Amino acid sequence: MNVQKLLFKRKSIRKYIDKAIEPEKIDALKKAALLSPTGKRKNHWDFIFIENKTTLNKLADSKIHGSKLLSNAALAVAVIGDNKVSDTWIEDCSIASIIIQLQAEELGLGSCWVQIHKRQHSEHLMSEDYVRNILNIPDSKNVLSIIAIGYPEGERPANKEDDLLWDKIHEERF
Repeated sequence: MNVQKLLFKRKSIRKYIDKAIEPEKIDALKKAALLSPTGKRKNHWDFIFIENKTTLNKLADSKIHGSKLLSNAALAVAVIGDNKVSDTWIEDCSIASIIIQLQAEELGLGSCWVQIHKRQHSEHLMSEDYVRNILNIPDSKNVLSIIAIGYPEGERPANKEDDLLWDKIHEERF
């Protein structure tokens, strides 16, 4: 599939069928994550691949809103950076997150980004600390996102060229 077709086809998928992801597809997702660029090639990111249903159910409570979909995903990937190694950790982990999502789409899988950084688990606990505790992530690391992945339940129509927001494109100046 060419990149533009992939971009038109990709949608955030929040509902998945109960089907395990094949090991070779998970391996492809791992390779895609490791091929993600980082500023000055610091490679400060880490990725935790989670298939355990008990852990996925716990991660589904990561935020007050917007993380429940993790409970029915076949796989979740926590995307972690290190702000002491790179001041571009958010950008680098964002790039890795979308590369994982694009690879999932190319493999026939659906995905959805679950934002963790600067989100609340509860009134007194940040989502990042909640996830750090569940996944045994060192305090020195930062959790940007968790990517939910699975086989989509149903199909969603692709984006259409007619729906592109061309007024958001500027030539030479704003």
